[in-house]
Amino acid sequence: MYLNLIQIAESFGVSEKVVEDWIRREGLPHTPDGGRLLFDRAQVANWAAVRGLAAKAGFLAPVTPAFATGFAIEPLLRSGGIWRDVAAADVTGVFARIVSSLPGVTPALRLFLSQRLCAKGGVNIAPVGGGFALPHPSARIALGRDSGTVALILLRDALELTEPQADAVPVTRLFFFIAPTPRAHLDILGRLSRSLVRGPLREVVIRGGADEEVFAAAAAADRAAPGAAGGEAAS
Repeated sequence: MYLNLIQIAESFGVSEKVVEDWIRREGLPHTPDGGRLLFDRAQVANWAAVRGLAAKAGFLAPVTPAFATGFAIEPLLRSGGIWRDVAAADVTGVFARIVSSLPGVTPALRLFLSQRLCAKGGVNIAPVGGGFALPHPSARIALGRDSGTVALILLRDALELTEPQADAVPVTRLFFFIAPTPRAHLDILGRLSRSLVRGPLREVVIRGGADEEVFAAAAAADRAAPGAAGGEAAS
């Protein structure tokens, strides 16, 4: 499995410049591909293990109990909702509308978050592949355990990304999330990443399932994740 520069930086919790420095100075394995950099997951994991670096998030995250931070994806997705037939040009406005109903925060904080998300560089968009991407605030946010949201945004036209794409499939499906805590941010990023590589959530979204089918698939993914009651170890 190949990852792009954004995904590697997210996985280690560092900036893209740090990753580029690792390439130049530490021999981080990579493959140039038409002006972008691709990274083989197994090679990067081995490189990190030799240097005592722990990949704690995203695609390099170790499979840890899904409920380590006490948050399941399904209720967060019900909070953020499913947004269909959204124009790519309207995505930022949808982010702001999702924040406007964010539970457990004051109106002043909602306004602050909306302004941050609408500002240049306020949102990181991590492409997953297969037409999926994971937008999230570029700054870590500590809202408290009673807040946080996940929203599925289905686009009518492809989103143009400044980040290198994971593959040649146009990005038309977004899982936007705001985590309750910085630690939960890492957990949610990793769990959504894995769920969208394979599994029931990916499948039902691709075939255009109804809202309740998507919620049910998210709940199934929560139950099947390692550490959940009755869950099985991920392959």
